[in-house]
Amino acid sequence: MTIRYDITHTTVYRYKQPVRFGLHRVMFRPRDSHDLRVLATDLQISPEAHVRMIQDPYSNSIALVQPKGEATELRIVCSFTIEHVPAPPDLLTLEPAAEYLPFAYSVQERLDLEHYLRPHHDDPEGTLIRWAHQFLHVDKPNGTLEVLTRMNAHIGQSLQYTSRDEEGTQTPLETLTLGSGSCRDYALLMMEAARRLGVATRFVSGYLYDSALDGDTAAPGETITGAGATHAWLHAYLPGAGWVAFDPTNNLLMGSGLLIRVGVARDPSLAAPISGSWFGKPEAYEGLDATVQVRRSAG
Repeated sequence: MTIRYDITHTTVYRYKQPVRFGLHRVMFRPRDSHDLRVLATDLQISPEAHVRMIQDPYSNSIALVQPKGEATELRIVCSFTIEHVPAPPDLLTLEPAAEYLPFAYSVQERLDLEHYLRPHHDDPEGTLIRWAHQFLHVDKPNGTLEVLTRMNAHIGQSLQYTSRDEEGTQTPLETLTLGSGSCRDYALLMMEAARRLGVATRFVSGYLYDSALDGDTAAPGETITGAGATHAWLHAYLPGAGWVAFDPTNNLLMGSGLLIRVGVARDPSLAAPISGSWFGKPEAYEGLDATVQVRRSAG
């Protein structure tokens, strides 16, 4: 059984006086795969703009948008209809050699996974590695999925979620020190911790479906955090299962049907949904509004 979703992503930059715009890099289009198909797309830009579609080094779909002329507002509206195929129950079957930590990737896998295995953030005092080791048993084997699942659940339960509109991501050490973070901070923390346990990980940016926003009553005790905006989580590469999704913000795993991926990268800074420049007086900038709607389609 397939499920269709209608997605609308609207971003509006406002200015107190006309400004000129540089090139904007827009990454909103969901990634096609065996479990997700993009059926329809629409991109509307105001003011009028020249648009080119390319693929970046990670095969993410990128719209290069060059607005024409000056304006007091830049509005980018992306709309999609997608079809999602629920994951089969045996999706998380790992190769026997990868069922327990530590495990070794094959030589060919390591060649492709090198940038996803190497930590990108310093841990001079060993704080992060000690944090990661709390999920390891000392008296019995450590199941790979069990360890990652417990880490995924612990982050959302032990840290305070804070929505943050500012660009950028906290370092893992900052997130642990503050005891709080946004979805992208949670994802980066788990990515870097898993890498220190020998597991390849990558950052994922996308959308999150919340049935409550469709008027459905959520299941008792169920809460979805991050809907209504772009969302972030991570993939861990597990031999036999491939890239497996973990969402520490909502304690979700691959197969939930709620996570709709758009972009992937080895670091959050390389998967920004939108980036660009404008030219004018600094005080001209007034603010940014961004909204995401994900609804189940009647089609």
